[in-house]
Amino acid sequence: MRAIILKEQGGPENLSITELPTPEPGPADVLVEVHAISINPVDIKTRKGGALYATLKKDEYAILGWDVSGVVKAVGAEVKQFKEGDAVFGMVNFPGHGKAYAEYVVAPAAHLALKPDNCTHAEAAAATLAALTAWQVLVHQAGIQPGQHLLMHAAAGGVGHYAVQIAKHLGATVTGTASAANAGFLQELGVDHVIDYTTVNFEEQVSDVDMVFDPIGGETTRRSIQVLRPGGTLVSIVGGVKDNLSPLFQQKSIKAKNYLVQSSGSDMQQLAELIQQGILRSTISHQFSFDEMDKAHQQIETGKTRGKVVVNVRG
Repeated sequence: MRAIILKEQGGPENLSITELPTPEPGPADVLVEVHAISINPVDIKTRKGGALYATLKKDEYAILGWDVSGVVKAVGAEVKQFKEGDAVFGMVNFPGHGKAYAEYVVAPAAHLALKPDNCTHAEAAAATLAALTAWQVLVHQAGIQPGQHLLMHAAAGGVGHYAVQIAKHLGATVTGTASAANAGFLQELGVDHVIDYTTVNFEEQVSDVDMVFDPIGGETTRRSIQVLRPGGTLVSIVGGVKDNLSPLFQQKSIKAKNYLVQSSGSDMQQLAELIQQGILRSTISHQFSFDEMDKAHQQIETGKTRGKVVVNVRG
């Protein structure tokens, strides 16, 4: 099979297509013929030597990627929920070695769900790490409730555009930060109030929110403390909650935490049901071929991607 290995940390030129043996599934695994791969900022951070690079380098070949949609080609002896020919999608072995940049991927059955039949493989692959992050933060970490007010930073991005849809489905009011160019897009997704972060300070536009969802970190995390009501919740997915901010959190009794998404087939099934019902949809701004993985990485590195970037392995 063709796979893209990371020869060493550095730029996109270090991603190299090579021929490797097709992997064999273990007893609790499935072998997936990959049709589409989703690309995330963590891919770029890992390629550069951060994030999960040390984990990947422990194996003979470092293969990036965690998000796949494809067709089951073989199942392990213990696998009961999937069979050969099933279309599946999921985030594989995160945080670990997913090895998704390949024509075939071995995935634990517990990390996958059946692909909804009303979306393409590209749309399904997009709705994995980013959508799982949004779901796990809003539902499991923050426990957002109907009538609560969410401030979603980078609302038009990969995680953000899923979080907006999920929060609205759960009955929350949503304020989102984005550039003016994305205001119409966010309003279509249901955002109640769009703040153009390029022209105004968000902390002067909104206050007393119940939850802040932070995919940016740094000063954005610190400034977000001002807009939370006493007892509110802040969840950062980029490590924005630092020890030096603890006194500020304590002053307002804010529940603040960092969170890293985890592979979960049961959560993927929840997302699959929302997609099937038309409640959740993927916005894909850029699609590339397997041979154009470097271009996909370069697009993510702009930091200006609306929705998701997908690489099509077949078709």
